[in-house]
Amino acid sequence: MKYRTTSKNRINYLNKTFMIMFLATTMATIILPSSHSISLLLETVPLEGHFSFKELTHAAKDFGNRFQQHPLAVLHPNSVSDIANTVKYVWQMGLNSGLTVAARGCGHSLHGQAQAHEGIVINMGSLRASPMKVVQSGGGVKEAYVDVYGGELWINILHECLKYGLTPKSWTDYLHLSVGGTLSNAGVSGQAFLHGPQISNVLQLEVVTGKGEIVNCSKKQNSELFYSVLGGLGQFGIITRAQISLQPAPKMVKWIRVLYSDFKTFVRDQEKLISAQKTFDYIEGFVIINRTGLLNNWRISFNPQDPVQASHFSSDGKTLFCLEMAKYFNHQEAHISEQEIKMLLSQLSYISSTLFIAEVSYVDFLDRVHVSELKLRSKGLWEVPHPWLNLFIPKSSIHKFAEQVFGNILKDTSNGPILIYPVNRSKWDNRTSVVIPEEDIFYLVAFLSSAVPSSTGNDGLEHILSQNKRILDYCESNQLGVKQYLAHYTTQQEWKTHFGPTWEFFKQMKSTYDPLEILAPGHRIFHKSIPFS
Repeated sequence: MKYRTTSKNRINYLNKTFMIMFLATTMATIILPSSHSISLLLETVPLEGHFSFKELTHAAKDFGNRFQQHPLAVLHPNSVSDIANTVKYVWQMGLNSGLTVAARGCGHSLHGQAQAHEGIVINMGSLRASPMKVVQSGGGVKEAYVDVYGGELWINILHECLKYGLTPKSWTDYLHLSVGGTLSNAGVSGQAFLHGPQISNVLQLEVVTGKGEIVNCSKKQNSELFYSVLGGLGQFGIITRAQISLQPAPKMVKWIRVLYSDFKTFVRDQEKLISAQKTFDYIEGFVIINRTGLLNNWRISFNPQDPVQASHFSSDGKTLFCLEMAKYFNHQEAHISEQEIKMLLSQLSYISSTLFIAEVSYVDFLDRVHVSELKLRSKGLWEVPHPWLNLFIPKSSIHKFAEQVFGNILKDTSNGPILIYPVNRSKWDNRTSVVIPEEDIFYLVAFLSSAVPSSTGNDGLEHILSQNKRILDYCESNQLGVKQYLAHYTTQQEWKTHFGPTWEFFKQMKSTYDPLEILAPGHRIFHKSIPFS
């Protein structure tokens, strides 16, 4: 009688349970389950959060705006256990499910790396409200760190750490990115010559492996996984927590730009600055191609040291090179900072009439790109295709590269900023997975192009992609030793070439920590053997 009084609910429950058991049994055979069947199975995963199976378009887009791979479901976790339970469930399904999992922070990838075709995308932003913890071991600053969730944004970390007078050491140019996202690549900006990339400033990680295991790792604990995950493109585990090293934070920044017309002088001065014992806190550079007249587009908010000379300066359509520097300081150190800047500038050979200086807060300097983002969004120019190309170029090849690329391939125009600046290899740990040139100094050259969606001209997507291919073909045919950063390849052979002598170890780590090739399918490095229908 008790069974009959709840018969409708009980029968529905039994029917669903029978269906799930049947599907689970079927999955052990060669018959592949349908998307609908897998959706039913996912509903049985024990979660504090939830899956969504509708309105998934946002998870099939990214900043690159070129690839759209729709997932089967999006996980909105309420805890790290939700992430682990989901991955473990997919792991237990085995190869026959064909199901893959991608962690998505802010969707700032360029080639669909955070997408999972007919798989599961984890919305890492769901746990962004998780508390951050700033720790000063022994009461000192030297061992200070911040413990954060992997989906947290760097801009939020900055604001939280500043409450304690502290700051991370190394940044990316754009701060509205997730911790897990940048640490899975490297995290490079103008501080990298001094402090290394962001992956060189991590003390400990919490990682969910491709088996659904939650593992804590550091240089001393599970070190093999620790180094593999850093720069590992999400192939070995999902970064769910990280401890980031901190240092005392400045209040203000002297932000400086100068111009060069000679490339050799430009790179000589850059290399001099990154090799000096006392130098700037941030050093970058960029290329200005075919901009006639006054260059107001790059010097707005900067004050010229000599307004009269600056007002008469014209590029005459020549390719110019801008050296960008920053010196951090606190108000009580302003005079000393001024003297250090004068001393450093006196050693450089820039065009004297092009010294421009701005004084801004530390936060405004670090978050400078966000201002440009807001302007572009207001004009509807943010969500356009971004066929970016990022390269690491050995010092020995940079002149040959510049002569061909800036003097031939791109001599007429560019479709966005072109960054170029050197870093010291000694600040990078060769135990991480990131691939860089072997030389002591190498350059980041980033072509940050934006394409006009409807254009078939020089600002159209196909033209820019063709230019990128010409650049890559030139590098390959002339054996310049160039490595792609934020790389995109379509075949495993290309990835094998990219990793070179570290490929076998990379593959071994994949078989150890994600043997069913569940994680980060959007990179197209490994391919789960059997896709589902």
